Amino acid sequence: MPLPHAPVRSASAWVALLALVSACSPAPLSSSAAGSTPSAGPVSSAAGRSSAAPAPRPDPVVSVGPIFDHGVGQPHSCTASVLDTPGQDLILTAAHCVTGTGRGMLFVPGYARGAAPYGVWQVTAAYVDPAWIGAHEEDRDYAILRVAEQRRAGGPAGVQSRTGGNELGLAPVAGQRVTAIAYNQGLGDAPVRCETSVYDSDGHPTFDCPGFSDGTSGGPWLAVQPDTGRSVVRGVIGGLHQGGCHDYTSYSPAFSAAIFGLLDRAERGAPGDTVPAVGSDC
Repeated sequence: MPLPHAPVRSASAWVALLALVSACSPAPLSSSAAGSTPSAGPVSSAAGRSSAAPAPRPDPVVSVGPIFDHGVGQPHSCTASVLDTPGQDLILTAAHCVTGTGRGMLFVPGYARGAAPYGVWQVTAAYVDPAWIGAHEEDRDYAILRVAEQRRAGGPAGVQSRTGGNELGLAPVAGQRVTAIAYNQGLGDAPVRCETSVYDSDGHPTFDCPGFSDGTSGGPWLAVQPDTGRSVVRGVIGGLHQGGCHDYTSYSPAFSAAIFGLLDRAERGAPGDTVPAVGSDC
């Protein structure tokens, strides 16, 4: 069964638990959705913290940004978010957003109306699941990208040092509240966001919110870790029909043990992958 309230920050720690997780079956998702509240703009901080909890992190909206394939002067095409990792240099998006090595793609966290308040970060490597490379398997439609460090205050710094990062978690269970943040394809815009409940579409995590169209692929589904108040990414817009064929319904690949194996490979600095192109699925 999934562990909805136990994300693992370290991929190496997760790998030690793979045998346990693989022996469990995911709990079924329900077939009906709760109400949703779409809007544009930043996401407010979530739950309160106990006195023993870590200090508050930056608002998670600053960890989300568009991906530019052809420079920041051209329209952006997908969305990504910063992961909480020891190297502070990894971001998460949908696999169908990446073609080739990914090198040269640009990530702009916190992008708003053309401004890049947290810098422009260049992708240096892409990591995808073998099942995506071999068969474009829907539940493996996620990619982890490494971005180059930059010199800040006289020394090298990773993107996470500017934006904070989201812990990686398993797929949400039925009825779990998530906040989706993403960018529609374009230029000089701001993110859209929606706080809503997840439901099931034949095994595919799903939410209903209007306004999530082309370009929102890779946008994170964020939840709050109840015991720490930390932000956890439990999905990305992708998977079934590459995230959806209509702007009012979005899907995610069902995160399982496999995504932690991919994170482990990226954290260890293994050679990146060459990702095959994929056509439209609508």
